[in-house]
Amino acid sequence: MRCCVLALLAASLGAAPLQAQRQTEDNAFTWSGRIPSGHWIRVRNLSGDIDVTASNSDRVEVTATKRWRRSDPQSVRIEVRKSGPNDDDVVICALWNDRTDCDEHGSESHNVHNNDVSVQFRVSIPRGVKVGVSTVNGAIGVEGATSEVEASTVNGEVEASSSGGPVNASTVNGSVTARMGRFDNDEDLNFSTVNGTVVVEFTGDLDADVELSTVNGGFHTDYPVTLNGRLDPRHLRAKLGRGGRRIRLSTVNGNVELRRRG
Repeated sequence: MRCCVLALLAASLGAAPLQAQRQTEDNAFTWSGRIPSGHWIRVRNLSGDIDVTASNSDRVEVTATKRWRRSDPQSVRIEVRKSGPNDDDVVICALWNDRTDCDEHGSESHNVHNNDVSVQFRVSIPRGVKVGVSTVNGAIGVEGATSEVEASTVNGEVEASSSGGPVNASTVNGSVTARMGRFDNDEDLNFSTVNGTVVVEFTGDLDADVELSTVNGGFHTDYPVTLNGRLDPRHLRAKLGRGGRRIRLSTVNGNVELRRRG
């Protein structure tokens, strides 16, 4: 397989310093910048994996690498946008279509027929930065996050962890694994796939109303639960502790597991 790395940036950063984005001698695309704690780095992709790890600095670092066999790598461009009320959030998109824009809700360029270019993202984040990552054909891995995480794909597995924030994760064809430390808010949480197992792990006690559903699979929970309604082998509704936030784990073909750590 011929292999090359991204060479095109087609967007302005607005208030962000232009020198934060650069093209290295080997044509690798990188972006580096400071995002305040409590704000988002979002990466939107269509074809290719996204991997997020913890940073040793106070800057978010993003590297994108293109791979292809026959198609023109210049047919896929990268855009970087500021977003949020005070432009404190950053959105980075790989775009396969000139008519597609990049924003925090994701790109709408789903037509990649006859284009075999894929983009692999590597993202490193400092403490407190929220992570929102999505792709269509590719796996997602988030490790070392300390705040909120949103991770989704269609064809690929999702494995996401955060030591101090809620996690929401989904795919269609692949397994979902999510791990969370303690967090303060009471937001609802959702973890879903169609073909694959869903495993969610929490730290310590948990107060929540949970819904576990599968068609071809089974349930497992490390937590003592109080059933709500009749016992259904495909759909389990239960209360953990005092109840509270709603947590949904669902698949069609696979097991559903709610685990406790510590």
